This record gives sequence, structure tokens and C-alpha cells, in this order.
Amino acid sequence: MTGLARAERADRAEHAGRAGLGGPGGPGGPANRAGRRSKPRIALLAASAALLLAVIAGVCIGPADLSPAAVAEAILVRMPWHPDLAVPALNAAIVWQIRLPRVILGVLVGSMLAGGGASYQGIFRNPLADPYLLGVAAGAGLGATIVVVSGFSQALLPPAAFAGGAVAVGLTYLLGASAGRSGQSAVTGGGTGSILLAGIAVAALLTAFQTYLQQQHTQDLVAVYSWILGGLSGASWAQVGLILPYLAVSAVALLAHRRLLDVLRVGETEAASLGVDVARLRLTVVIAATLGVAAAVAVSGLIGFVGIIVPHAVRLIAGPSYRMLLPVSMIGGAAFLVLADVLARTVQSPNEVPIGVITAIIGAPFFLFVLRSRRARQDLS
Repeated sequence: MTGLARAERADRAEHAGRAGLGGPGGPGGPANRAGRRSKPRIALLAASAALLLAVIAGVCIGPADLSPAAVAEAILVRMPWHPDLAVPALNAAIVWQIRLPRVILGVLVGSMLAGGGASYQGIFRNPLADPYLLGVAAGAGLGATIVVVSGFSQALLPPAAFAGGAVAVGLTYLLGASAGRSGQSAVTGGGTGSILLAGIAVAALLTAFQTYLQQQHTQDLVAVYSWILGGLSGASWAQVGLILPYLAVSAVALLAHRRLLDVLRVGETEAASLGVDVARLRLTVVIAATLGVAAAVAVSGLIGFVGIIVPHAVRLIAGPSYRMLLPVSMIGGAAFLVLADVLARTVQSPNEVPIGVITAIIGAPFFLFVLRSRRARQDLS
């Protein structure tokens, strides 16, 4: 029997043990099992419906007063069959060059932030882990700050942020793994606690460098902080094409390992005894999540709370299994960020509120509510 087969059997046994035995109406009865199976499906359908509504709202709502019928005509006129519609050029430009790329970019960034958060929480078995925990935010912020204060072209900002985030996470993982290896078995490798502590230290160091550069170039503070607070106002099809390959590779890799994340929930030692290479699993998931998150941050700036609150909200509805938690989190994260962006560009129209402010206002109270919830504490333990 292969390691994966043994892991799947252990995962089924764990769920059966939690369910218990009983009659048809008991904890392990058919009726209760059917109810548990239906909840993830309901969560998937609800997240998909929310994403559809969010996309429609994102395309239809904006400072320009376009009716839903006008938006639909502007979309249909670009379809391959070329319907015979008289659409003003301005309407088509607003829909195709401003709103649609912004919504698509919001879908990609939101899904990656939420998927990365769920993956980090699973691989580190830490409910507070999020895409910025390992230094992605600090590294990306430092890279963006260097570009701004050096007077380089703004076109270099996304690749600089991407490189900074990737280097920061690589440094965090190497330091954490080497520090924890002496206290870990040869099977599990460096401990998750050492990696998390290394992430905090690396983030603090890079943030200090960033603050120093800002203080030395106070005339550029507005440009730096506008990027740090995050936003999708500069979205374009070029940005969508730029990050799409990275996000596609990251999403496929994370979804392919979601069953092993379920096995890891029972503990690293138990997972290793079932044939799971925990060190390789951790490295693969961290690299995949970081690749996608760094690419997303490179075009959107720093948008907080998405990677924490969305997986927790999904966990309360769909349960803790990563087989459903990860894909539903990605869909839910996309819907959440698109709706947050709609609020960001309409609350103070024609001015925009930084989307990071919107996600913090929504996310912080929700996260505090989740932490106080008895069911949430049970799911996070």
C-alpha cells in the first residue's frame, strides 16, 4: 500500500472516529453523515453564487452611470458572433478597458490571497498564519519602496515587489529550517515554530530598512503608502496576463496537495509514519503559495485580512477538511475582494478609498467575532 493510500485510509479513519457510532439518527448515523456531506457542497454553491453576483456588481457599478443593459450590450458587442448593436465607444471603453480588467484582477488576487492563507494555516497548523506571515509583505514593500525612492520607472514596481517577496520568504524558510533542524527528527525537518519565528524576524528587519528609506525620502511617502494600502485602480489586461501564469501554477500545486494537508492535521509524526514526506510537502506548499501571493501582491499592493478571515469563514461553514476548504476559500476570496473593491470605488465616489482600508474595516471585527465564537475555537484547536 502506497503512502498516499495509507494516508487517505488514516484520514477516513480519523473522520469516522470523530463521527462515532450510532443508529440512523445518532452521531455516526446515515442521516447525520448525509448532512455533513451536504454542507461542503452547499458552501461550494454559495461561494460560486457569491462570486457570480460579485462579478456582475463589479462590472455594473462604478462612477460612470451605466445601466445594466448598457453594460450587457458593451460586453456582447465584443463577442465572436458580433451582434448588431449600436454601442457608444465610450461605454465599450469603460467596460472593457477599466471595469472588466479590474474585476478579473480582483478575482485572481482575492483567490490567491485566500488560498495562500488557507495553505499556510494547514501546512504550519497555525490558525493565525496568513500570506504575509513569512515576510511576503515586508519583502514586497521594501522592493516597491526601492523602486519609488530611486526614481525608476513605475513599470518596475511589480517585478521589484515580486522579487522582494520571494527573496524574503526564501530567507525565512532557510533560516527557520536550519534553526529548527537540530531539534527535529530527520523525517519532519525544520519545525514550523522556528520558521514562523524566522518570518517574524525577517519581516521586522525588512520593515526597518523600508522605514529608513521612507524617512530619507519623505517626498515619496505618498506614493509608497498608496501602494502599501493596496488597490486595483491601475488594473489592466497587461497586469492580468502578467500574473496569470504564476497564479495558475500556484493554484494547481496547492489544490493537488489538499488531501495531504488533511493528513497533516493529525500531526507531523503521524503523517510521516503513514509515508508522507512532511519536509517535502511543507517546502512544496510554501513555495507554491508564496509564488502566487508574491505575484498577486506585485500588482495589487498589500491587502490584508483576506488570507485570514476568508478561510476561517469557510471553515465554519464547510468544515475543516482541506479537500473542500481550499477550493471554496479561493472562490470566496475572489468574491470578497471584488465586493470590497466595489465599496472602495463607490463609498466616496468619485474618490477612491484604499482597498486595504475596506478589508481591514470588514475583516478586523469579523476576525474578533470568529475568535470569540465557541465553534471557531473548536475548529481552530
